[in-house]
Amino acid sequence: MKIFNTDIAIVGAGPCGLFSVFEAGLLGLKCHLIDSLPVAGGQLSEIYPKKPIYDIPGIPEILAGDLIKNLMLQIAPFNPSFTLGETVIGLSKKEDGKFELETNQNSVIRSKVVAIAGGLGNFEPRKPQIENLIQYENCGVDYIIKDPEKYRNKKVVISGGGDSALDWAIYLTEVANQVTLIHRRTGFRGAPESVSKVMRLVQQKKIDLITNAEVNKLIGNSHLTNIEIKIDNSETISKSLDFFIPLFGLVPKLGPIATWGLNIDKQAIEVNTLDYSTNSKGIFAIGDINTYPGKLKLILCGFHEATLMVQSAYRIIHEGKDPSFKYTTVTGIKGIN
Repeated sequence: MKIFNTDIAIVGAGPCGLFSVFEAGLLGLKCHLIDSLPVAGGQLSEIYPKKPIYDIPGIPEILAGDLIKNLMLQIAPFNPSFTLGETVIGLSKKEDGKFELETNQNSVIRSKVVAIAGGLGNFEPRKPQIENLIQYENCGVDYIIKDPEKYRNKKVVISGGGDSALDWAIYLTEVANQVTLIHRRTGFRGAPESVSKVMRLVQQKKIDLITNAEVNKLIGNSHLTNIEIKIDNSETISKSLDFFIPLFGLVPKLGPIATWGLNIDKQAIEVNTLDYSTNSKGIFAIGDINTYPGKLKLILCGFHEATLMVQSAYRIIHEGKDPSFKYTTVTGIKGIN
């Protein structure tokens, strides 16, 4: 059994969890992060490392993996500890008021505060209803793009109408030989700017856009070679390809967190926007895993939530004492430029 003692136990080592370490470090608080993935960074490292991100203030464009590298450099002066590749399966509160988290590999983390920053929780891709889909998984059908170079000079068909489908269709025009985007409607759920970019690329004949359509059949031997596309529920066309990538989002599952006595609404944890605390004192939830009126699932919003969360965490850890907040330009912390 491995036992760790810390000020704040952070469940989830994605961008919001990592930034919490920085904000906590400014207040002299130590953090320990636990994540079921084998590396820090959450989905950004494991699923979308090469996906460009455009909404980080002051950074016009950055790859998801590079954002995580920068966050790791930013928190390095505060020496956080990690338990990676392990899943939290139990939470209890002891007589001394501390929380005790237990993982599936018998690690125990003890802390006065718990911050849940688990993104969407446990997740799996939402799959289209195509009869022989499973047959071609990892043989031409991908649900996640980890390395765009896999599609270099290939014919790629993306299905979906959200931000992920639009962003990857745009990105892969510079990598793939041919990019086709299929959507079951004419309107898109993605950001208006992304929709505009897609339409410009369609006009430039860099994206073949097929709307009011769905893929209904996959064809191939050991590897996918063709798909059948049904348009307007009537006409059917065939298209050759190397890869079919349905991007319909992720299905969130809270897993053991759902048994911790927290108020849950549609697979998300309800919080007080004063400090993103839950209904259980000492437990906070930040990032995509929480919900409140007006919630936006943006990384920059998660950073804001982390900043306010650690202020209240400090008061709990120091028994009501208010933190002495200073701008980082004043504190002169070693390692921070």
